[in-house]
Amino acid sequence: MIPQYSSALLISDLHLTPSMPLTAQRFFDFCEKDGPKVEAVFILGDLFEYWVGDDAASPSPFQQEVRRALATLSTKVDTFYIHGNRDFLVGADFLKRTGMTLLPDPARMDIAGTQYILSHGDALCTADVGYQVFRTWVRKPWLQKLFLRLPLDWRLSIAKQLRSNSHTQSESAARVPSPEYRIKMNVTQEACAALLREHTETRLIHGHTHLTAHHHEQLGEQSWQRWVLSDWDLDHPESVLPKANALYIDSLGPRFIDLIKPQENSLL
Repeated sequence: MIPQYSSALLISDLHLTPSMPLTAQRFFDFCEKDGPKVEAVFILGDLFEYWVGDDAASPSPFQQEVRRALATLSTKVDTFYIHGNRDFLVGADFLKRTGMTLLPDPARMDIAGTQYILSHGDALCTADVGYQVFRTWVRKPWLQKLFLRLPLDWRLSIAKQLRSNSHTQSESAARVPSPEYRIKMNVTQEACAALLREHTETRLIHGHTHLTAHHHEQLGEQSWQRWVLSDWDLDHPESVLPKANALYIDSLGPRFIDLIKPQENSLL
């Protein structure tokens, strides 16, 4: 039985971290004010900048605050979660404490009488062969169990080093982005077509790429619509414009809403 909701908000790629307090505060406001106005909230991965295990939340005041905000939200509205590429180690303890329901990637949902396929999106970036190999390995349960047995400070050090390396590579490539780099960092039509063909659907919603848009796409005789959620960043005006949006779906269909100035938002 596919879950059915008359309205929903979908968000992704907030990359919450104590070093981004404005972004975090907007998330707390979202949980308190925006989320409860719909029947379901879907978080499509990368809620956190990184996640090294549920046991890391207990000594972290910041993660405890996030946990409390989600737990309060979950008492008011059904709240769903899909693992991202940065927080795929979010586990059963955190989900239980927050009241969120973990969805598989991909997942099928019925919102306002229309069915959608939901995904984080990283598995659709099939032009990045190296990343797909890495993804296959780090999603192996036995490897995750080994990693989670390491001391917490070791895991934090490894995660910070991986994030630092990724940030350095991204900055270097972004200075003069080549066509090959743009293709590598985006989903491929072939992967999207295969996913939707497998699930016999024509509507896909995902995050990960940060390339917010509503696409009408076609490959051969197959056509579909694709909505890409934005990342959130209200803390770096020197390098990027403040950004935070959600996809709002009700009987009128999907549309993006700006969450930077919620008082000007007439949809919610």
